[in-house]
Amino acid sequence: MLRHWQKGSNDMLKIVFGEIGNAVFHPPTYFDNQYEDAWITNPLTVEMIRDIDKSEVISEHLIQSPVLGPISTKELSGGVKTLILMAFDESGKIFNASLCGDNCAKWIVDIAKRKELTINLHHVMDFSAVGAFDALMLNSEQMIHHYNEYLDEAIGIKER
Repeated sequence: MLRHWQKGSNDMLKIVFGEIGNAVFHPPTYFDNQYEDAWITNPLTVEMIRDIDKSEVISEHLIQSPVLGPISTKELSGGVKTLILMAFDESGKIFNASLCGDNCAKWIVDIAKRKELTINLHHVMDFSAVGAFDALMLNSEQMIHHYNEYLDEAIGIKER
């Protein structure tokens, strides 16, 4: 079932650093076995694929890449696959966002404005282009509201 993309009262980004038991460590493999065709042609997905992979969605099973030519959905980048899972997977799983490039940060924040989203990181992702955003740092239970607060908190968590 596709979610209706409207902001809810509990929508927020939660970030947890390090190994956690319920995270999907390699989201691209999970995506290849779990995605639904309808996710691919959703306007949000089309926009993310255009931005991150610089490719156009032709249909559920065909993407036009300027570099690779026609490719299947399973040949999308790991970052886009992870973003699609964050947006549409309703299993409650937490996805390892460290497989996403920093160019995915704005999409992670955007998805978290649409639904409650918890991500797992193993590195300090660069959210600097996003500017102000709200997130709960689960390791320290600190709310942050801007990139500089995130950076201070993330570095502190990584040093512990």
